[in-house]
Amino acid sequence: MSQSNQILEYLREGNSITPLSALQLFGCFRLGARIFDLKRSGHKIKEEDVRMDGKRFAKYSLDKVSV
Repeated sequence: MSQSNQILEYLREGNSITPLSALQLFGCFRLGARIFDLKRSGHKIKEEDVRMDGKRFAKYSLDKVSV
């Protein structure tokens, strides 16, 4: 199963994903690119900017409308 499909399935289960969790769970170094691919395929994915310990990163989840 491709990384994009693994990530999509993970999001469909109601989870959100960050770059660090994508790396740990799926060995995915380029989460933004996989999210772009999923969006281009028509999936409604929302992005939230998170700030923690002086760092900023994106957290992605599946828009409830598209489930």
